Amino acid sequence: MWTDKQRGLRVSQEELLCKNACGYYGNPAWKGFCSKCWRERSRPPGSQRQDTRPSSDGAPPTFSKFEEKKNIEKGRRISTVRRLFWGSSSPPKPQETSESHTKMLKAYESLEPGDFTGFLKILRSPSSQRLQSRCTAFLNTMEAYHNLQIQKQSDLVQDFYQSFAEYFRSFSETQVTQIMEHVEKLIMTRLHKWVFCHDSCDDEQKDLALQRRIRSLNWVTPQMLSVPFPDEDTPVTGDPFLPAITAIIEMDAKRAPQDKLACVSKCSQHIFEALSTSNNEPANADDFLTSLVYVVLKANPPRLHSNMQYMIRFGLPHSLMAGESGYYFTNLSCAVAFIEKLDGPALNLSPEQFDGYMRGQRAPAALKKANGTQKLLEELQGRQEKLHQGVDALNMQLQKWVQVVNSQLDEATSQFDKVQKEITAQTEASEVVTSSAEDGSQQKEEEQ
Repeated sequence: MWTDKQRGLRVSQEELLCKNACGYYGNPAWKGFCSKCWRERSRPPGSQRQDTRPSSDGAPPTFSKFEEKKNIEKGRRISTVRRLFWGSSSPPKPQETSESHTKMLKAYESLEPGDFTGFLKILRSPSSQRLQSRCTAFLNTMEAYHNLQIQKQSDLVQDFYQSFAEYFRSFSETQVTQIMEHVEKLIMTRLHKWVFCHDSCDDEQKDLALQRRIRSLNWVTPQMLSVPFPDEDTPVTGDPFLPAITAIIEMDAKRAPQDKLACVSKCSQHIFEALSTSNNEPANADDFLTSLVYVVLKANPPRLHSNMQYMIRFGLPHSLMAGESGYYFTNLSCAVAFIEKLDGPALNLSPEQFDGYMRGQRAPAALKKANGTQKLLEELQGRQEKLHQGVDALNMQLQKWVQVVNSQLDEATSQFDKVQKEITAQTEASEVVTSSAEDGSQQKEEEQ
């Protein structure tokens, strides 16, 4: 699938599709098949299954009739579980249309897209009591049997989706899809703590291995992946892919598969936005895939493998098999597969260079430049500290000088007061002498 041609990673649209040529997106987790083909191939020989795949004529996948025949070995266990929340080994067949049933269908038909709160209100209404009871019974049963193998729990959830959709077979495909998205969110938000990173699988170990692998590739630069970057001098805070990195990190905080998938779609949309602003040419699939690899390497999303497996096992099949979300998820799976098998030729490096980078013996020019910038920053910080110390010393000297000047000014003021008093006394004395002299001269004139 992967070739190294001028722009680094290249994968054609045909290579993203199912190997069975059914027209839907494949996935490395399913060996290149879509979920439907993979389940069919994984089914033990001798077991038959009704074909639930829609015709590949461009129409979206449908929720087909619930399978009634199971493998004998597998069916014994699953039938026991079904009896607990259905009362029989197979789901009840729809009864004839009644006034209550018609009222319920009209309520669901008028439901606005994305109105999960409105869906819950309708589900709790008296007309939907039967559907609500089925959901409650199914949740209680899944929690009681949470120690089952994760694949069997996945089969039960997928079977429940199909049987639940049978109630709305008269609706349009778009309406059924919207209702089932609400059902998925309701069911999986409750089951998340029981089935996510289940003890019966090795998801946790694979999460740790993938995180270590991504951490060991922290030296990979956008230039090595041929990611269109606006400028090599762009600071870290100006990375145009930061919104995409944030979006994919948020995926682990979500519970419903569709919410996690929405984070993948949001991340991909941010990548296309970044490509459109950093590249004069229109964004293409090759640029998107290399940019997605870069985003995953920079983000190192927590529990990435577990989150992807959770969406595969418990998400609605049509979300991963077709449409925009299916395309984005398939590219994410390809990006993770590429990272796990990344070697020197994929980055235009020789095996010796690649090994040197992995051992930390070499550093890309960008990292060397970053190290130089770090040293310069440390030097500037040292100079700034010295400058602050000099300012503090100057302030102390200035305060001492002010104190000396004030003391000298006080002393001069006191001396000035003394001099002024002496001058005043001398002036008064001279005035007295002058007055006495004038009085004496007047007396002599009178005597003459």
